[in-house]
Amino acid sequence: MRNNYNFKYIAAISMVSALGGLLFGYDWVVIGGAKPFYEQFFDIATFPELQGWAMSCALIGCIGGTVLSGMLADNLGRKKLLIAAAALFVVSALGTGLANQFWVFVLYRVIGGVGIGLASNLSPMYIAEVAPANIRGRFVAVNQLTIVIGILLAQIINWMIAEPVSENATAADILNSWNGKQGWRYMFWAEAIPAMLFFILMWFVPDSPRWLMRSDKTPKANAILKRIGGELYAENAIAEIKTSILSQDKQLGLSALLNKKIWPVLIIGVVLAVFQQWCGINVIFLYAEEVFASAGYHVSDMLFNVIIIGSVNLLFTIVAMTLVDKIGRKSLMLIGSFGLMVIYAIMGTLYFLGVQGAPLLILVVSAIACYAMTLAPVVWIVLSEIFPNKIRGAAMAVATFMLWTSNALLAFFFPIVNKLLNASGTFWLFAVICGAGFLFVWFRTTETKGKTLEEIERELNL
Repeated sequence: MRNNYNFKYIAAISMVSALGGLLFGYDWVVIGGAKPFYEQFFDIATFPELQGWAMSCALIGCIGGTVLSGMLADNLGRKKLLIAAAALFVVSALGTGLANQFWVFVLYRVIGGVGIGLASNLSPMYIAEVAPANIRGRFVAVNQLTIVIGILLAQIINWMIAEPVSENATAADILNSWNGKQGWRYMFWAEAIPAMLFFILMWFVPDSPRWLMRSDKTPKANAILKRIGGELYAENAIAEIKTSILSQDKQLGLSALLNKKIWPVLIIGVVLAVFQQWCGINVIFLYAEEVFASAGYHVSDMLFNVIIIGSVNLLFTIVAMTLVDKIGRKSLMLIGSFGLMVIYAIMGTLYFLGVQGAPLLILVVSAIACYAMTLAPVVWIVLSEIFPNKIRGAAMAVATFMLWTSNALLAFFFPIVNKLLNASGTFWLFAVICGAGFLFVWFRTTETKGKTLEEIERELNL
């Protein structure tokens, strides 16, 4: 049956859906490159709380987007909400670049955050629902690949747009430069191009066959499943999905999560989501300026160094796609959490000893490689797999809500924590978090590779 898979079709609809991931990655990271310049424009460079708010406000929108997704995804489906997310990305990109007041900048960042919240929840879920079991991992990982491409795209565009900054440049010099007046705006405007492409192409993507069956549209689901894997594949998939739906109660949306039977697997999803955000990598992306300044680099070096990081991130995400359906999800999460724990412990020690330059850059790149090959794609894959068909939208929304809440808290409090603990203490703290994550994965998670979504439900007694 595997030979009957229509790989071109599966890849096409997965890639279109995964454009939400590309915009998620771009929007998430573009602000890091623009940060030294818009902070001078809005005169917030000396206010850690406002710096944190500028970085974290979009994540408040992400939280709102995941709530909307949880309320609507199981009723309206994935496609309509992904189209809405694309529209929000367009509005945010244009509005953020036009902002002349800080509150307007924040408003459009929040709007973009709602788009991220919708896309980050629905893109991997959609792909998981259309991809056959034995290749599902690599196709859901396509979403992570596009996130990484979006990150790298933002880093390259930031570097190309920004004019070189002198090591001796003052705040006034930056404010009166091209970067401070116009450059940072173009960094945000560039996002409108892929956002418009996403908006147009999503109209041509079919609805998820599993959602169609839950909505009593079996003939449409059957047609899509036949196109994915042929008549026998469609027949088997429909029978299995029907059994799954009939075995569950009729509740939809967030209210269905009140069933205590769901709580153990929901806790696993929430903890994995929070761990992925608090494992320390987001600090390197969102606060690259501070991380590299502590390592002895200035702004121009920082913009180039993040391109190196983005390239490594892309390379090892591709490596992850080749491993996730072979090694499995749990093994990769264990490797990632243990590897990051060791790297952060060493980084904290080097910062404490005052070591600067290449050794720290090598460790940062190693951490990115470790994360990209393990926790970055695998957590999203697991979240898209472990929840029951009937409430997958609502349950994944809760996990993604917690993911973005923890991300927002991290983005807001990092400048304050970094000031209190210094770089050494901050990375030691992340090492402890990664150690705790390793223990949780070891004792609480199960392997899901090669199993249909319905088989996973049965094994988890859902």
